[in-house]
Amino acid sequence: MKKIAIVEDETAIRENYTEMLSAQGYQVVGFADRASAELAFSQSLPDLAIVDIGLGHEVDGGFLLCQTLRSLSKTLPIIFLTARDSEIDTVCGLRMGADDYLTKDISMAHLAARIGALFRRLDAFDQPADQTALLHRGPLKLDTQRMQVFWQEQLVDLTVTEFWMVHSLAQRPGHVKSRNELMSDAKIYVDDSTITSHVKRIRKKFIALDDAFDCIDTVYGMGYRWEQA
Repeated sequence: MKKIAIVEDETAIRENYTEMLSAQGYQVVGFADRASAELAFSQSLPDLAIVDIGLGHEVDGGFLLCQTLRSLSKTLPIIFLTARDSEIDTVCGLRMGADDYLTKDISMAHLAARIGALFRRLDAFDQPADQTALLHRGPLKLDTQRMQVFWQEQLVDLTVTEFWMVHSLAQRPGHVKSRNELMSDAKIYVDDSTITSHVKRIRKKFIALDDAFDCIDTVYGMGYRWEQA
C-alpha cells in the first residue's frame, strides 16, 4: 500500500483529502505544520508528499519543506496543492523540485488521477521498456509508460503536467493546439497565462540541452504547435 503524506494547516481540508485518498486505497498520514512533518520525514519518508505552501505562521513553509524533502530524496514525488496560483509561486515551486503544482480548485477526481500518474511513472522505472509506448519525432523520444522525454538522447527533466503538454503537441506535428486543448490533455484547469508559463518552462528545459531548439512554435491568437526538427 502506497503511503501519502499531506501537509496542510487547515484541519477540514486536510481531513477531506485524507478521507478521499484513503478511500482510493492509499495509506494517508496528515501534518498540520512543517516542524511535525520534518520530524516524521527524518525517520521515514512517504511514497508521495502533498504540500501546501502557507503552513500556519510560515507564509512559505511549504517551499522550505520541499527543500528539506529534496535533500532527503531526489526521487520522492512532491505535489504542491495550494490556493496560491500566481506565476511566481508556480515557478518557485517547480524550480525547487516539485513534480507538480496544483491549485485547490482542482476536483478530487483530477487530484486522484495526477497522483496515480506519478505512481505509475515510478513503478514503470522498474519495468522493461515497452516499444509500443514510445513516440519518436526526430530527435524527440517520448516514453508514455515511464513518462519520460528525451531530446537527442538526453533526458529532459519535465513535470507530469509538462510531459503531457509535450505529448499533446508532438502527437500531431504542425497541428495547432489551443490552450484549452493543452489544458484538457494535461488534465489541468488554469488560466491562459499559466499555460503560457508552462510552455516557457518547457522551452527553457529543451534549450538547456540544445540551444538551437525551436520546435515549439507560438501561433498568436490560436495556441502552439510542434514543428518537426
